[in-house]
Parts: sequence; C-alpha cells; structure tokens
Amino acid sequence: MGKSVSSAVGTLFVASVIIYGGLSIAPGDPAVALAGNHPTTQQIAAIRHTLGLDQSLPERYWQWLTGVIQGHLGESIQFRENISSLLAGKIATTFLLVAYAFVIVLIFGIGVGLLPSLARRLNGIVTVVLSVGIALPSFIAALILIQVVSLELGWLPVLGTTGGSFASDLKNLTLPAFALAISWSAYVGQITRASIHDAEDADHVETARARGIRPSAVFRRHVVRNAAVPIVTVSALTVAGLVTGTVVVETVFNVNGIGQLLVKSVLAKDYNVVLEISMIFVATFVIATTIIDFVQVMLDPRMKSRA
Repeated sequence: MGKSVSSAVGTLFVASVIIYGGLSIAPGDPAVALAGNHPTTQQIAAIRHTLGLDQSLPERYWQWLTGVIQGHLGESIQFRENISSLLAGKIATTFLLVAYAFVIVLIFGIGVGLLPSLARRLNGIVTVVLSVGIALPSFIAALILIQVVSLELGWLPVLGTTGGSFASDLKNLTLPAFALAISWSAYVGQITRASIHDAEDADHVETARARGIRPSAVFRRHVVRNAAVPIVTVSALTVAGLVTGTVVVETVFNVNGIGQLLVKSVLAKDYNVVLEISMIFVATFVIATTIIDFVQVMLDPRMKSRA
C-alpha cells in the first residue's frame, strides 16, 4: 500500500509540472485579458507584476506548489475570488452529478452485461445495444435526450440547475446524468459480458457443473466471483472518466459545476483555475487506480505477489 501511495504522489507531482508548464507557454496572456480594451504597455506590465507573471517559471511553480501544500490554491484572475471558495459549491454539484451517473452505470452496465448469461437469446440484442452505446458521444446523447425527453415529451427540464431541494436537484440532473452515463454504461456492460463469458468457460466451473451443483450456485460462487476483478476495475476507472466527461455535459445542460467552470476559465485565460481543475481530474484518476490496486488484492490475494 505504501508503494501505491508513493507512486500516486509521484504521478501527481509529474502531472503538476507538465500541466503548469503547458499552461505557462499556452497562447494568450492573462494580463492582457484582464486589462480590458486598448491597454497600455505600462498597464499590462503592472498587472503582470501584480499577478507574479514577471517572475521566472520555476519561481512561479514553486510558489504555487508550496501554496497548494499549505492549502492555498490562489486567486481566480477572472472572478477575483479565492479559488477554494470558488470551487467549493461547484465541486458539490459535480460530485452529485457524477454519483448519479455512476449509479446509472452500475445498474444498466452490469445489468445488461449479465443478460446474455441469464438469457442466451438476448445475446444479439445486447451486442447491438452495447456497440451503439460505446460509439455514442456524450454530447450527441445530450442533444438527443434534450430533443426527445425534454422538448417533445416534456418529462424533464433542459437545464441542470441545482441549489434547491435534493429531490429537485436530482430531477434537474437526470438528463445530464444519463447523457454522461450512456457510453460508460455500455463500456462496463461490454467488460461485464466478456468477463462473465470467460469465467463460465473456466475448467473449475465445468467441474462444478459436472458435480451436479445447482446452476444458480455455480454462477454465484464461481462465475461472478472470478469475473469480479475486471468488473470492479473498469467500474472504478469509470468514476474518473465520468468526472472528466462533466466538461461537455455540464456545458450542454448549463450545470454549475467544475466542468462548466473549466470551459469558462479556458476562454477567459484564467489559468489559475484551469490548473486547479486539471489537477482535480488527474487526482481523480490517481485515486481511482490506487483504490483499484487495493480492491484487486482483496478480491484475489494472488495479485499481491504481482504488484
């Protein structure tokens, strides 16, 4: 476990260097964007000095890194607000959206993936459904859901506004959650179906059947147990994928989360906010892979020796 944590910290450090350096050489100058129309050279220089942009790249990175370690994320250039307070409410909205979408992924992804084993005649239909789902981009799914479910049927609102009651927030986030979850549900379903199929063909499963053990018991004790590792692995990675997917979905549905904030910050060249949100995305992947390593060992202790 200690090795996994060390690897996670190292990954975050390397990612921070790459992202910080990339943003530093990106086109555009935040000072120019902040100065407004027709700024003078002196005004731009003064703003750059105030923002610390006249310092060398290593100096700026070191100040940012030590600030993050101390819990200070800096200030948004666009909103002139502490980034910690700016992100606080938006992270909660994105977390609710991702959690909602993840529940949908587990229910439909694993459920559909199990169907061919429970009803062989459905294998062809499941193959088509999963293939279409995987190929369907989230923004296309969002537009289809808006047109059919919201505009034509009038079942759910178009905008994913939050801030009311929990029930109201869930209702408003239903379309965004389904748009976010469709392709990932299909991916989890594909992995589930393949894992179950491979587990069913294992020698010890055939032996259990030959011994006359009830099919339901064989499926529960041997098939599902052996297929659990890849299913859990892809499910955990799905969380990280859902978080990054919020950039598109939140923008389409006007959800006030960190995904939409990232888009606005890029357009405004508010690189301080872009940096922090990018690091949140990276941290999500790192945490997910660390949890995967831990859970895999719990499900199959033999994997501990391979780590």
